[in-house]
Amino acid sequence: MADAEIPVAFKDLFDPQYRDLAYFGGRGGAKTHSVGGALVIQAAQKPLRIICAREIQNSIRDSSKQLIEDKIEAYGLSSRFKITDTEINGLNGSKFLFKGMWRNPDAIKSLEGADIFWGDEANRFSERSIRLVRPTMRKPGSRMIWTWNPEFDHDPIDKLFRADVRPPRSQVVKVGWEDNPYFKDSPLYEEMLHDYEKDHAKASHVWGGEYITAIEGAYYAKQLDIASKEGRISSVAKDPTLRVRTFWDLGRNDATAIWVAQFVGREIRFLDYIEGRGQEMGYYIQQLRSRGLEDALCVLPHDGANATVTSVYGSAESILIQAGFSVEVVPNQGKGAALARVEAARRLFPSMWFNADECRPGLKALAAYHERIDDKRNVGLGPMHDWASDPADAFGLAAIAYEEPRVSKKKKADYAPSWLG
Repeated sequence: MADAEIPVAFKDLFDPQYRDLAYFGGRGGAKTHSVGGALVIQAAQKPLRIICAREIQNSIRDSSKQLIEDKIEAYGLSSRFKITDTEINGLNGSKFLFKGMWRNPDAIKSLEGADIFWGDEANRFSERSIRLVRPTMRKPGSRMIWTWNPEFDHDPIDKLFRADVRPPRSQVVKVGWEDNPYFKDSPLYEEMLHDYEKDHAKASHVWGGEYITAIEGAYYAKQLDIASKEGRISSVAKDPTLRVRTFWDLGRNDATAIWVAQFVGREIRFLDYIEGRGQEMGYYIQQLRSRGLEDALCVLPHDGANATVTSVYGSAESILIQAGFSVEVVPNQGKGAALARVEAARRLFPSMWFNADECRPGLKALAAYHERIDDKRNVGLGPMHDWASDPADAFGLAAIAYEEPRVSKKKKADYAPSWLG
């Protein structure tokens, strides 16, 4: 075995007295590499069943499998492990499994009998996933390891480990680039210094591990803050007498995002959120069916009628209809459509309610959706197209589709705009 050096900040990874080990901080702290390396060393020493999990894992490429493979090779341990497409098995009986937790019953079943659970990018874990993991890791001596870069103080992982009262036998450590003895020799060191000089607040989040305080030009920052204070980001009940609607933004190389909502009186209730990347339409159909949404009305943007947006087998509209769903396509809103959606959503935000846990990935995107700025002229150039724009576009479509209900003389509400029927 080649020499394997783990920064001293992670020495507790080898201490069995801790039930939980939580490592948080900014970039450059070597959290992922240190944990991955420690797990490889321990798996080579004795048989261990190790679950490497992330909240969202649409494919094995989204997992930490490649990192584990790299550590095995770097430590000269290739002869002790057999690597398959989905697993890594030690000749001594050790096993690495890679799972996505979001609405994945198979992931929970795999935890039974596990020795170590590693939740990477733990800031993205929903409260539901964390709540399911903890009691399922019940093998005597089993441990849970959590690594993440903080985003918001209300994220479930931060509320669990950075509160005054923490789980018993937990060790919580903030690690940063200062704890990585190799960081100053990497190109990232110069990049970090530049970031601090250019935008200290942003660098404090990215490199210093501080919470996000504000995203420059964020469209919905104020609205989300008010909604949180008013208790409208909490738990929202589905009305079984009213139709559920799903609002889509379609993508093939980028994300497809779906908000699940009901129009209930003068409220817009967002019940759930679905997102995928590089998936065929069958994936989203399965997601809707697994949530009991076979009767949902699927509201698509104008490109839902195009055959090349999400599938080689036809348009999203035609595929959903063939699968038995009701579909409506919103006409092209023309130039300025993105900002029109933003204005509509801002106007309706006081009437919006959100299921906090189910909608958490979408809510994070809304908090990050911001304007692109021309630094030289200091003028706005419209919405930034990045990871947050697809969820935000689907959200804006819901606002465009909404029409304040009209109450007839019989006191029955018509919740649908004319073009929805």
